[in-house]
Amino acid sequence: MADTQSSTTAQPHTHDAPAMPQIVSFTDKAIESFKEARVRENLNEHGIRVSVVGGGCSGYQYGLDFEEKPNEGDFVLDFSGVKVFIDPMSAPYLKGTVVDYVVGFQGAGFKFSNPQAVKTCGCGSSFSA
Repeated sequence: MADTQSSTTAQPHTHDAPAMPQIVSFTDKAIESFKEARVRENLNEHGIRVSVVGGGCSGYQYGLDFEEKPNEGDFVLDFSGVKVFIDPMSAPYLKGTVVDYVVGFQGAGFKFSNPQAVKTCGCGSSFSA
């Protein structure tokens, strides 16, 4: 049977940053995992910051952290009640990225499928653009 995961998309809403079409999308499994983690960590009112920072074995790496509120200029997206904050510097590197939550032989975690990545490392958490 084929895997029929769906993804949720949203348009950014900010007061200070320019509009950018679909920056990222998340599978339903990823959104549910975020919600479960918020409850476990007692961070029910927090959103998720998705970012790209320099480092990693391929030049850039993904950041994924709980955050209480957006910074000025952030893109703010809503995915089924999960607020997602993306800074304007990270947004171009994330455009078109799909975030999923996968469970495999070596554990579970969030997986980024990024069409902007020219090269990715074996660990899947860094890339070059």
